[in-house]
Parts: sequence; C-alpha cells; structure tokens
Amino acid sequence: MTPQPVLPQVRAGIRARLRAFAGTSVALALLVAVTAALAAAYPRAVDRYADAGLRRAVEQASPDRTTVQVDAPPPWTDTAQEAEAALRPGPLTAARAKVLAAVRAPLVADPAQSSYGVRTTIGMDASDPWLPQPAGIPAQLVLAAQQGLASHARISAGRLPRTTGEPVTATTERVEAAVTAATARTLHIRVGSVIHLPGAPGATLTVRITGIVVPRTPAGAYWSALPLLRTPALSRQPGSAVTDVYWLGGLLLAPDAGPALLSSPGMPHRYWQVAPDVTALHGRDLDRLASAVAALESGPGVQRLREGGDPRLEAVTSLDGVLADHAGLRSGIDPLLLLAAVGTGTLAVIVLVMAGGVAADRRRAELALLRARGASLPGLALRLLAETAAVAVPAGALGLTAALLVLPGARTAPAVAAALAVTLLGCVALPLRGVLAHRTVRMHDDREDSASARPSRRRTVAELTVLVIASGAVAALRRQGSGSTGLVAAAPVLTGVVAALLLARLHPLPMRALSRATTRLRGPVIPLALAQVARAPGFAVLPLLALLTALTTAAFGGSVLAGVTAARDRAALVAVGADGRIDTTAGGSLPEALPDRVRRLPGVRGLTAASVIDEAKPQQGGQQVPLAGVDPDAYAQLSQRTEMGSFDAASLRQKGAGTAGGADRPLPALASARVAEEYGTGPYVVLLPDGSSVTVRIVLVRESTPAVIGDDFLIVDRAGLPRGMARTTTLLLTGDALNGRTLRSAAEGTTATVRLRAEERARHVDSPLQSGAERLYGVAVGASAGYAVLTLLLTVLRTAPERGALLARLRTMGMNRSQGRRLLILTALPQAFLAAAGGLLTGWAGIHLLSPGVDLTTIALASSSAVEGVALRTDPLSLAVPALTVLLLAVGVPAGQAWWTSRRGSVRELRMGDE
Repeated sequence: MTPQPVLPQVRAGIRARLRAFAGTSVALALLVAVTAALAAAYPRAVDRYADAGLRRAVEQASPDRTTVQVDAPPPWTDTAQEAEAALRPGPLTAARAKVLAAVRAPLVADPAQSSYGVRTTIGMDASDPWLPQPAGIPAQLVLAAQQGLASHARISAGRLPRTTGEPVTATTERVEAAVTAATARTLHIRVGSVIHLPGAPGATLTVRITGIVVPRTPAGAYWSALPLLRTPALSRQPGSAVTDVYWLGGLLLAPDAGPALLSSPGMPHRYWQVAPDVTALHGRDLDRLASAVAALESGPGVQRLREGGDPRLEAVTSLDGVLADHAGLRSGIDPLLLLAAVGTGTLAVIVLVMAGGVAADRRRAELALLRARGASLPGLALRLLAETAAVAVPAGALGLTAALLVLPGARTAPAVAAALAVTLLGCVALPLRGVLAHRTVRMHDDREDSASARPSRRRTVAELTVLVIASGAVAALRRQGSGSTGLVAAAPVLTGVVAALLLARLHPLPMRALSRATTRLRGPVIPLALAQVARAPGFAVLPLLALLTALTTAAFGGSVLAGVTAARDRAALVAVGADGRIDTTAGGSLPEALPDRVRRLPGVRGLTAASVIDEAKPQQGGQQVPLAGVDPDAYAQLSQRTEMGSFDAASLRQKGAGTAGGADRPLPALASARVAEEYGTGPYVVLLPDGSSVTVRIVLVRESTPAVIGDDFLIVDRAGLPRGMARTTTLLLTGDALNGRTLRSAAEGTTATVRLRAEERARHVDSPLQSGAERLYGVAVGASAGYAVLTLLLTVLRTAPERGALLARLRTMGMNRSQGRRLLILTALPQAFLAAAGGLLTGWAGIHLLSPGVDLTTIALASSSAVEGVALRTDPLSLAVPALTVLLLAVGVPAGQAWWTSRRGSVRELRMGDE
C-alpha cells in the first residue's frame, strides 16, 4: 500500500499557524536548539576531558612505569650455537611480532617506541681507572644490543657500532659500542675510548667506543623505558653508607652483537618493551584497559607467549598502578559531574514542559473551539504535534550539529541520543498539555482563586511522596557521599522541588492576610493588586518549581566552584606561608642587603624576616623540631593577614632584660599542638646546631604558622636567640601582584629559592579532568541562571495579554498611567519576591544540608594531603545575583508593559468578545 501524501490543506494550515504564532515558534526553536546543544555537548565534553585526563596521566608517568617489559633469559638448548642463534636479530624480531600480537584492545602498542634486544640485567665493574669514581668505587656498566638504534638517534661524533668478519659468538672478546651524549659527558667517554669489562670466565670483554649519539626523542619509551641507556645515574649498594656511590651507565652494542653477552656475568636477558600508544587511549575504556594490561602481564596474553616460546618469560609493568591512580581520580570527579548533569538536565526538562504549557494556555480558546466543533483528541494531538515538530526537529538538528562541530573527537551516539530526547520532549510538550487540558468539551473553565482554593487529596499524597524521597536522598548523600546511588545525585534538585511545593502551599496564607488588611485603604492600587494576585488561577507550581530548581542548581554549582577556589588558595598558602617566600638553602643565611632590595620591588606590599632553624632539638626529646625566630609585631600582623595561627604580639615578646633565652628568663614560644602535647608547656631547653641553647616556655598553641611548613614548630622572639642563630634565612612576602621573575632576579647570585603562592596554586590543577569538571560546573551555573531568566519570561509572557486588557479597562474607568504602572508592579511583586527569597533560602539551606556528603578534594587538589576536608563553600554571588535578577525582571517587565500599553492606547486591547 502506497503511503497517503500529506494533504495540501494540512500543509497550508501548519504554515498558517506558524505565521500566526511566529514569535512563539522562534522562541521554541531557540529553546530547543540551545537545550539540544547543551544536552549533546555534555557527553562529548565528558569524553574529551576523560580522554585528555587519561593521556595526561600516562604521559606524566615515566615510560619505565607505563611500558610493559617482557623479558626472558637465554633459552635452554643442547648446543651453544642454538643459544647464540636465539639472541640474534632474526629470532628476536619474530618473537617481537608475537609479543605485539598478544596485546589486546583497547590497549594499543606503539611499534615505533617499542624496543627490543638483548641486555645485561646487572651492572658489571669497569676496571679502567680513567672512568670517574666519586667514592673510589669503580663505575658499573650495562650492555644492551638494542634493535633500531639507527632510526632513533642521530650521530654526534664517530659512527654507529657494527660487527665485522665472523658472526659474534659467546666467545667474542672485542665488540664495538656507542654511548649517548649525556653518558659521554658524565663518564668522560670519547670516540675511540676502550672499556674493559668482565667477559667469559677467565676472559675480558673489550668494548671500543665508535660513536656518540643524540636521542631523537629522549622522552620517548625507546630511550626512557631503560633510562640508564640514555643517562647514567649515581647509585649505591644496599646497606652501604650514603656517600659510597658509584656511576651506573649503559653502552649500546651493535644490534647483532647480542651473543657476545651470553657468557658475561651480567646475566643477559632477551627483552621486548611494549610501549602503549597514548593517542589510542580513551577514558571510557578505563576498566577494559586495566583488564587488557592484566591479561598481558599475568593473564592469557603472557600464557600464550609462554606456550609458544620460553616458559620462563615474564611480563612486568607499573601501567596498572598508573591506571588505578587515574581511576581513583575519576571516581572522585564523576559523582560531582553527575550532580551537575542531573540538576541542569532536570531544569531543562521543566522549562521545556513549561514552554509547552505556556503555548497551550495561549491557545486555550482556539483549542476549546476546535473541540466544541467536533475535533477528536487524537486529531488535535496530531495537529499540534505536526506544528511543533516543524519547529523543534530542525532546531534540535541545528543544536546537535553545533555540539558536534564545537566538540570534535568524541563519541557521537550519546550526543545524538541526548539531542533526540530534547527534540522529542520539545515536540510532545504542547500536544500533551493540550490533550490533558481539553479532555472534555467545554468553553469555560471554573475559576480557582489561589487564596481560596484547597489542594486535592491526590496532590497532597504526591507532595508527601516527593518529600519522603527528597529526605531519603539528602540523608543518603550526607551519610554515604555523592557517589552512592543515582537517586543521591538528584538531592539538590529534590531540595528545590520540596521548597517549591512548600512555597506553593504557604503562598495563599499571606495573600489572605494582606487582602483583609487592605480592604479599608482608600487608594485603589494596592487593593486591586492584591485582588488580582488572589484571583490568579491557582498558584503556578511549575514556574515556581523551575525558578527554585534553577536558583538551587546555580547556587550549588557556584558553591562547588567557590569551594574549589578556596581549597586551592588554602593549600597554596599552607605550602608557601604567605603570598611569596624566599628561603636560603644549604643551611646558610640570606645577604643582609636582600630584604631592602626585595622590599623596594613593585608589587611587594609587606615583608617579614625570620630565622628558621630546622635542626633545633629539645633536650628532653630525640626528635628535631623546626624553630623560627621572628619579630613579634610584624609576624603577628602576617599571621592575622594570612589567617594562619593569628596571635597577640605582646604574648610572644620577650619580657625584661638579661641573658637571652636563659633558664631564669625562658622565651615565650608559640608551638604546634603536637609539640605542645609531646614536650609540655613548662620551660625546657632547646639545643641549637651551633652548640648553643635557649630555654623556651610554650604560651600559645596554634595549628599552623607562616614561617614553618609542617605540623611541628616553635616560634620565639628573634631578639632572644643567640647572635649566630638570629641570621635571616627566610623572607615572607605579601602582595597581590608579586612577580616571580623580578623576585628571582633580585635573589640571583645567592643560594635562595623563590616560591610564589600563585605558582603553587596553579600546580594543583594537575589533570584535564579537574579543569574540565570546573568548566562544566561553570556552564551549569550559567545555564541554570539562563533557564531561571527564561522561566520568568515565559511566566510573564503567559499573562501579558490579561494584564494588557486589565490595564486598558482600568484606563477607561479613569486610572492614570502612574497608577497603572504601580498596579502591574504590585501585581507581579508578591510572586517574584516569593520566588527570589525562596530561591535564595533554598540555595543556602541546600548547600549546608548537602555539604557533609560532598567532598571536593579530588577536583580541587593534585594531592589529598594538601589540606583536609574540602567541602562546599557558600558563594554569595551565585546565591544573590540570580535571585536579584529574577526579582528585577519580574518587576521590570510588567512596568515596561504598562509604559508601552499607555503609549499604544486602549482600543487595541478592548476588542469585541473580550471578557
């Protein structure tokens, strides 16, 4: 059966309706397009941030951790020739192909950076005296015949090593090698140098250096999976003294010289380094990626390699630890993102439904007339669906396209599903509202005054159910945290829902009281305004719900951002002690002219000098306690300004004259709680590094202090320290515009280090997951504020014709323009004030209710040990600005309408048939 074509009169009817309601159609198109774009952008943004975060985590970890190192000793064979053959390039390359084939998706190997060859697993002593020996211990060298050297290095001097004449065997005593430029510089190696190493029993392996190479990608896995081949390092034997160090480096043999290592005491192994392809990693595959790594390390992958090769083959990697650390970061951020998504998504649904309701109310008379003339409910629904689909479908496609173009490189299916859901809701909101409102044929609706209407039992049961669900969600969030269940993620939204239902219940009470109180007033404006508010057709729960949900979501998002900012500022302050810090190193002191030079620099507002002694030791204990000598007045001001253990300067100042810090006059000290608990507050002697001592008595206990970083400290008056210990070692700077380059330039030529609070704060944004979550919360706050404004505009526009007609009628009865403006403003003010105040209080209460269950440590800080307990923090701007905007718009739009209506006159507003 061929499909019936759409009748021309139907198409003409749709076009006529769209032209008649052009403004409403454009508004619906914009709403659907923006909402579809936001809905489609969210999963793509999460995908992009997850991918970037995983790749950053793998890139930041050194290749010796992220590379899967597969190695095996020489195989058991009947003859030496068979063992030598297994160490030649051909069999090694064939085995490499099997190793790479054992890698299973989503783990993808990077063949270009995956190295292989033969190497010694322990260092061998080099007997040549010209090699550096820091503690008189001979240098140790590791030999490696690594394949692909020519393609991964460029020659700086000499040539690459090669083998000549007969093939290399286990008895070969002379081989050629190359070293990297860093190895040559550190170990004093030149082209032509000869190094002697232990070889076969009773023999010496002579290695002649033929070239010095420079790695093309030194940070790549080819060079960094075995970093000793690139850069030598100081090492020491376990259990030896700290000063008993020796150099450990690597020599690069010719690719086919592996058999020469077979008889060496260096325990040679065949090895294959599997480097992961970072560009192929995706955050959505994190669990499967961990399983693939486990399968290659100790699962089916390595079992297949053992069955097809050497049963002694082993695979080792720390990539699983890197993935586990990243999974921990994601587990702390994903619930917070879900909170933002649920809040904004619920708000978008409410606004779309509300838009459909407003459109249905504007067309109530038309739809009632159609029903009275015999239109069926299915026919009416299909007609409205066709009209809205003609607007919503292209708008949804436009929003989806914008999201795909703005955020490339992510999955498409979730974005399409989200945009499709938004478009579908935009299409069906008006038909459903129209069908529900016109189930029965009637031309007039019963009036339901908000001041006298009584809620039905069904509504009461529904509201109590919502209250119970919201209470359970809030209790679960406070007790279990934000990552427990999906319902917990809706706790902020449910808080706004409960507040909206409560305000809708309480709204008639003040209206009744005000109506009775103003009945005796002489002026007509206030009684008419209150009567108009009281005669409103039921208090609009849906607009109030949308407004409170929007304001609560904006307040919650703003509190998350404020908490993150405050946590990073606090962590940076704890790590630095002030806005800037200049410390001396190696136990010295700062130059005497440096404080004056730094004080004159631009941006420096204040400077406090301190003498920090890290090696101070209480005589009655065995642990060292950092002791700082300060000027009490300046240091008290600094402590108060930074809010780090503020105190009264007089309590720390040394009293009277006499021997400084002696037994007869102990120095008053400010101490940490741990030091005060361990040593007590009574006078006790503190030994100083130069052999002198001071007697201190703890008079103040604080949790932190600017001069000393850590939980253990003693702060005393600097004037009470011996002259040799009162040298300036630390400068604590304050200022909002400290310049790190200028400060380092001023300290150049000294042993001082410069640390800035702003630089320390930037280090806490360690992953794209953190910065991405912040951006998503910023978008959530902006979207919530925008939806709040849109909700208010929809509410105002819904009643605009009635207000215009009312004002026109009153003008014909003698009301002047000023009274008309005041009437409309007073009519809109009660509900606007209720919504703004309710949103402000709901946001504030929601933050305090949900704060115990929301931990922002993961999103705020690079390490959880920086500060403890990063919780939500009330942000006055995110609370007050949206609420005030709602109040101003709610009052401003009716005032503007009154002014515009007075200019147009009353004739157009009073047409035949108006009620």
